[in-house]
Amino acid sequence: MKFVMYHYVRPTDDCLPYFQALHLDDFCAQLDYFRETGGFVSRDELMDALNGGPLPEGYVLTFDDGVSDHYSHVFPELRRRGLFGIFYVPTGQYFSHQLLDVHRIHYLLGRCGGFSMMEKVQRRIRTEMLSHAHVYEFQQRTYARQENDSATNEFKRIFNYYIAAEFRQPLLAELVNELIDERQLVEHFYVSPKQLREMQDGGMIIGGHSVTHPVLSKLSKVEQYHEINDCFQFLEAATGGLGVRTFCFPYGGMHSFNQITLELLHQANCKFALNVDPRHVHQDDVRSNLLMLPRYDCNQFQFGQVRRV
Repeated sequence: MKFVMYHYVRPTDDCLPYFQALHLDDFCAQLDYFRETGGFVSRDELMDALNGGPLPEGYVLTFDDGVSDHYSHVFPELRRRGLFGIFYVPTGQYFSHQLLDVHRIHYLLGRCGGFSMMEKVQRRIRTEMLSHAHVYEFQQRTYARQENDSATNEFKRIFNYYIAAEFRQPLLAELVNELIDERQLVEHFYVSPKQLREMQDGGMIIGGHSVTHPVLSKLSKVEQYHEINDCFQFLEAATGGLGVRTFCFPYGGMHSFNQITLELLHQANCKFALNVDPRHVHQDDVRSNLLMLPRYDCNQFQFGQVRRV
């Protein structure tokens, strides 16, 4: 069994020439490829396996970040093919009415490109704003499976890992205010709560992806508790009841969560959670690691690469 991870899936947008998205046509081609090279695990087969039944062969499709692509493009395509997907949704945007910081970063890069954004941030950032703890580790382990240019990678690292928390949001807000009409954008950027319920009623699984999409391992136990439990609480209300609780770690990788995270997920009655260790699920994973199941990125398979400008 192979879990596969997607983020943005959309047609070409001329207003976002550098946006890192899987083209909708390539997504459809990849689904054809998966059907021909192993097929898909049904929802019932997945749940049976997680409850101790036989481990099926095939692909399980997962989609992170709750972006509107998933309702507008992915959901109709999955229904047309008789497939289901697992959609992992952060919830902070429904209260703040702003893009989450991770999506601010994506949108700035998609609109202006990595080199342009690095020029802008270098004019603003000061050495004392950065935390240099674990810099070597993150340089080696973050974004290792993405094909971004060096400036794009460095811009992401600065905001996702290196900049101190008290400087991160003000600096991002300054860049956003200069370049984006965020109030208008946020209304259409995410799946709405009503659409989440429609997707679940249509056979999809809705899972948690935290409130604000942080690196959970950098947070205190209390902060992690709220990121996990507040997320599940909102999704339970939005969908009328999740049925099964599942979670995926923001950013993923072993560095992005810790033992506290796993304990809190267990206490929250989370059935299974997904990491980004790129390999097949084995029987031992189901027996002992349900909160750390491995998952491939779609770009590791044919038709899964982002089209280059």
